[in-house]
Amino acid sequence: MKAAIYTQKSDLDTFLYLSKFISELNKRGVESVLYQGMAEAMQFSKDFDTFANKADLTDRNVDLFFTFGGDGTLVSSLLFVQDSGIPIVGVNTGRLGFLASFTKEEAFRELDSILKGSYTLSRRSVIEVICPNSSDFFPYALNDIVISRKETTSMITIDSFINDEFLNVFWGDGVIISTPTGSTAYSLSCGGPIIAPENDNFVITPIAPHNLNVRPLIVKDDAEFRLKVESRVPQYSLSLDSRLVHIDTETELIIRKANFKIALVQPTNLSFYETIRQKLLWGKDKRN
Repeated sequence: MKAAIYTQKSDLDTFLYLSKFISELNKRGVESVLYQGMAEAMQFSKDFDTFANKADLTDRNVDLFFTFGGDGTLVSSLLFVQDSGIPIVGVNTGRLGFLASFTKEEAFRELDSILKGSYTLSRRSVIEVICPNSSDFFPYALNDIVISRKETTSMITIDSFINDEFLNVFWGDGVIISTPTGSTAYSLSCGGPIIAPENDNFVITPIAPHNLNVRPLIVKDDAEFRLKVESRVPQYSLSLDSRLVHIDTETELIIRKANFKIALVQPTNLSFYETIRQKLLWGKDKRN
């Protein structure tokens, strides 16, 4: 059995924790395959196999992909896992953490159960962006796609169509198209709804809309969006999770659900609603 180890951190505490975790995997006969950038930054032994992309993971027959960090670290693992079907185990060493289901301590307590396959898989939808005049970026996002203004304080306008039917012209700072997974991220901070992950929906959330009657809209995730931006500057910003690219304003975007899902490993006794209660402190009102 092989396990990929991935983090974006390089501090001493993370190195010591990962060294102990890798040692526990080794005791159980599990071979660790380290993220190349992490291995170089922390100066791990060159005896370890490393990976830098999806091909490396599949060539090495990796069975589980462990991420150590916050939700941003877990979300960025999409770059490597992609459509391989490798389950992702999120260990939360960050702060809030809606997606990373295991604490640093639980990762050790639950390790045997994880390796035996005694867990629940939560399959999450992914968004794909089709940009006709550009193919130099990874076109998938697990949380959300964000279109926003670039190098201007003036608002932009976004003509939006769903399945070729005109929806609205969004005037403001931009718009977010989010999966249920991303509904607790940027969309939530802009007034969007929380969507349970098993729902087959996308949510369109305007960012600082100039028209106060414009509100977030939930649609079925088999819908295809077509968006065209007008701005006082020649480009606008397109964010795919945390990755930012700049697109010419004459370029229309097509946004749709990808033809694959990401599998997140969760404890069998953990529910989405319990996570919401814990993270957002629901039920903690002193009147309860």
